[in-house]
Amino acid sequence: MHSQLIALTAAEAQKLPDWLSQTVLPSAGRILGILLVATIVRFVLLRVLRRVINGTVKSTVGEKLAENRATRVLASATGALNERRRQRTETLGSVLSSIITGVVYGIALLMILSELGFNLAPVLASAGVAGVALGFGAQSLVKDFLSGIFMLLEDQYGVGDLIDTGEAVGTVEEVTLRITKLRDGSGVAWYVRNGEIVRVANKSQGWSTAIVDIPVAYTEDIERASSLIAEVVHALYLDEAFSGVLLDEPTVAGVEQITGSTVTVRVIAKTEPNEQWGVQRAIRERVKVAFDAAGVQAPVVYPPVPGAPSSGTITGTV
Repeated sequence: MHSQLIALTAAEAQKLPDWLSQTVLPSAGRILGILLVATIVRFVLLRVLRRVINGTVKSTVGEKLAENRATRVLASATGALNERRRQRTETLGSVLSSIITGVVYGIALLMILSELGFNLAPVLASAGVAGVALGFGAQSLVKDFLSGIFMLLEDQYGVGDLIDTGEAVGTVEEVTLRITKLRDGSGVAWYVRNGEIVRVANKSQGWSTAIVDIPVAYTEDIERASSLIAEVVHALYLDEAFSGVLLDEPTVAGVEQITGSTVTVRVIAKTEPNEQWGVQRAIRERVKVAFDAAGVQAPVVYPPVPGAPSSGTITGTV
């Protein structure tokens, strides 16, 4: 038995030079040609892809839309702003580059195996079985990548956006095809798998809304107080320091609530994404100064009278 195995091994060893001389060497030129053509095709496709990406990133459409307040909202909502478009385009470009490389060299490998005389039917069948097994074993990973690709294509959110994913609320710091990194208000970093995001609320896309409730004493003239507030927000809108923040002139919506000795007047302002908090603080500070100069009284909180019924509250939505 041992001698038969040695004889079989020797016979196979004698066949190897014959296979090299009869199959590999005559096909060497065609194999090199296949590799050369595959390299050239990959180079051309990547070059075209790179030119498309560079043209998209360097487009001046976003800059033109961002020049005035009216079109800046459209630019932000549609993802035309340069930085946002650059991040999304470069990520998709990286994915497409990898796909092009894999497809081109995969086809080249199959052509080389065919030139060497291999029967590709069992190879393709085995690859299909392996692909199915890999698909079942890595369903969550595939789901994450597919969700990441569609998220980038649809521009659901980007770096710097304040989003609510259900499990976490925070500012987007990093977006990849597999995960999204958030930073919440406490400074905690959240890593959320893209495939686990069932729904997402983008609080920054397009614009943000600043809502300011200003309390005034019940005995004050509401029309006078509202006129002062309107003058303050109009001056704020004309201030050059806020020209790149406010997208429209703030609106004095009117009386929002009456509670005991307090009348609440609401102001609504449309701002750049995530700029609403600074606008809210500026409105409060300027209204306080204007009220002090005009003598508008703040509401007085009286101590509760024993046995007296609690004060009612009148609310409404404007």
